[in-house]
Amino acid sequence: MPLSVRQSSRLARSVRLASAALVLACITSLLTLAWFERREALQNSRERLELLARVLEDHATRSVDSAGLVLRTLADGISLPPHTDAALLQPQLSQALLAQPILRGVAVLDMQGRILASSDPREQGLRIDPKLLGALPPAGSEQLLPWLPGRSLRTLGDPALGTAVGMLPLVRRVMGPAGQEFLLLALINPDALANYQQMAIGNDEGERAALASHAGQLLAGTEGVPLAPASALNGHPVFRDLLRRQDHASYLGDGLAPGAQVAAYRVSRTRPLVVLVEQDEQAALQDWRDGLWLLGAGGALILSLLAGAAHALLRSLRVRERARHELDRAHEQVALREREMSVLLKSVQELIFRTDAQGRLTFVNARWGTLSRERAEEAIGQALQDLVEPQDRERVAQLFAADDRAGVRSAEVSLRTGEGLVRRLQVAVVPLQGLGHALGFAGSAMDVTERHEAEQRLQRQLGFTELLLEVSPQPISMVDPGGRYVSVNRAWEEFTGRSRNKVLGQQVGFFMPTAERAIHATQDAQLRQRGGRLSYEARLLGRDGRPRDMLVTKVVVPDPQGGGMGILSTLTDVSEFRAAERATREGRDAAEEASRAKSEFIANISHELRTPLQSILGFSELGVARGRDTPKLAAMFGDIHASGQRMLALVNDLLDVSKIESAVGTFDLERCDLRQLIESVARELDPLLARRSLAVRSHLPVSPLVAKVDPLRFQQVIRNVMANAIKFSPEGGVIELAARLTPQNEIHVSIADRGPGIPPAELDKIFEAFIQSSNTKDGSGGTGLGLAICRKIIEIHGGRIHAENRDGGGTCFHIYLPPRPSGDTQLSTVI
Repeated sequence: MPLSVRQSSRLARSVRLASAALVLACITSLLTLAWFERREALQNSRERLELLARVLEDHATRSVDSAGLVLRTLADGISLPPHTDAALLQPQLSQALLAQPILRGVAVLDMQGRILASSDPREQGLRIDPKLLGALPPAGSEQLLPWLPGRSLRTLGDPALGTAVGMLPLVRRVMGPAGQEFLLLALINPDALANYQQMAIGNDEGERAALASHAGQLLAGTEGVPLAPASALNGHPVFRDLLRRQDHASYLGDGLAPGAQVAAYRVSRTRPLVVLVEQDEQAALQDWRDGLWLLGAGGALILSLLAGAAHALLRSLRVRERARHELDRAHEQVALREREMSVLLKSVQELIFRTDAQGRLTFVNARWGTLSRERAEEAIGQALQDLVEPQDRERVAQLFAADDRAGVRSAEVSLRTGEGLVRRLQVAVVPLQGLGHALGFAGSAMDVTERHEAEQRLQRQLGFTELLLEVSPQPISMVDPGGRYVSVNRAWEEFTGRSRNKVLGQQVGFFMPTAERAIHATQDAQLRQRGGRLSYEARLLGRDGRPRDMLVTKVVVPDPQGGGMGILSTLTDVSEFRAAERATREGRDAAEEASRAKSEFIANISHELRTPLQSILGFSELGVARGRDTPKLAAMFGDIHASGQRMLALVNDLLDVSKIESAVGTFDLERCDLRQLIESVARELDPLLARRSLAVRSHLPVSPLVAKVDPLRFQQVIRNVMANAIKFSPEGGVIELAARLTPQNEIHVSIADRGPGIPPAELDKIFEAFIQSSNTKDGSGGTGLGLAICRKIIEIHGGRIHAENRDGGGTCFHIYLPPRPSGDTQLSTVI
């Protein structure tokens, strides 16, 4: 009897629940089995390590006991009088050393540490400090002392050995025949114990063993122990906790190496020794992990069988249910799928459509209304090729061509919306095959307007960039990482005289001389190594064969991966600039040569004029003195003498100018208080002031004004400016003299008068040689060199001087000097 729908559903649900329960039970069983195997692997490791600890403990105990037996044998021999002789003891000690390979040496010492006899004859007679051995046992007993650094008693306490080599002293205290006490010392080699431990554990990965004292000092260890001998193990779980409760055990936890360890320990039966053996937990579980795949494969097989059986049963039930209700629910399922598809298509942001075999729309989703501003029903029955722009209709018609092409057919077309905007669509259609031919097409259209516009903008930008490079007057070239030309512009072709068709693909500089090509290759290699931008000058041959000075600028063009896709180079012709520089340099050299010639000429002519002037002045003074009785003759000689004095002043000024402008004038700068220099010049000019009834009003600060100046030259400037003020001030006037420190830490000196002033256009010109103010060309002025000399002196001092007219008439001269640097007290010479 066929099952009802409810019964089929209930049975299928029962099958699923039973299958899930079986799968869960299988998984639980597999996990439980894996857990038990893991625990068993750890237990086996612990048992193996306990056995290994017992073996190593037995070996260590027997080794130390055998060394103790050697000492007891020696003690029995020493108790007899003849055997205390070193000559008799030496063979016994050497024989004992040969019989016990674990010993580094055997020796007999007195209580003061002197070695009476030793297995090493070189040690006999040496003295060691008994305190280095530690606490000694009582008479008649022996004791294993802590680990000591050294290879023998000769190297005991040698700091150069560190912890690389050590020994375990076993000491026995005995009484001699005469009642004196001796120390029998056996030096156990801990490396021998470590070697046996290494042989016992083999080369198993993650295993290590160690021997420690009962007090927690590491005595020996295998290669895997990360601690040095003599290290303290007080924090180890065995010495911190376990040793107080039982003398042998195994555990899981911390060990000698970092990380979780499977460890076992055992205390020596007769000696204060503890053997530690451990293995990394991961290494102990390695075999268990290797076997998990077999367990997993078996579980997977069982689960697969369960899943297959459940699937077969469920499939059988579904087949029976479909066979019964296939016809009844066919239309309902189709309708449901149509409704679901309709909801899905409405939510899709892309245009989804279906057409008949001729390309007429039979369905469109809601996206159509967004694009065309029409209802979807209005598009039904229209051919898709009639809806796109005319230039794309042929392309759309090819999509719906009746041929045997399968798969996706695509084209990019333009569609005008209801608002008159043109949207770019990527259309893709797939034939719906049936009955041996295409029943229709299903397709979609993606709005790629923004991408299309971006591509167009990019294309225009690339075209503009290419045009910009082409019309650039600078030669530009681009080379790939292999050093081959990939692009050159017209300016490059015109400069080199080579067509791009013959250049592209060629190596860079293939037409250049070898030496010139090597220069550019070196620069390219440097640029690729450090990146960024590089500029250098080189001489390149133009198309006319003449060398040109070119400024070469190169940059690395990055690729999307952050590397370099090539080097972009530009050439700038700087031949005219270099020619101008050479011409400027030659002109400057000529001007400097002319200036030197002028200065030398002025100096020579001035020296030549001073000799006759001295004769004229001398004879005119003599004429004035002898012609006092003849007034007319005395006046004539007086005029000659005054003219000679003016001529001498002119010559002296010329000499000052030539000295300052040439290497002859030397300035000795020293630290000076400018107030004293200014007051000295003012006192010097008192006779001239009194002659014209002038007064000087000084405004000098109380604190010093310190600067580095040449005192004589600075006073020459002050004297010249004050002399001009005296000369042009009206009789009975006042000259203002002031000095101060500016906010900029400069020293400012000002000299002001109430003379005729200086025309504004001449305020700067008066500091040029042979230039006088137009207001003083009536004969009251001097040679026109004084202010020029003043400016040169001040500029050599690093300062500046200028003049300005005062309100109410007169002129004020301003002098600025830089301050003296802090802590500068040395004398300087400026040439």
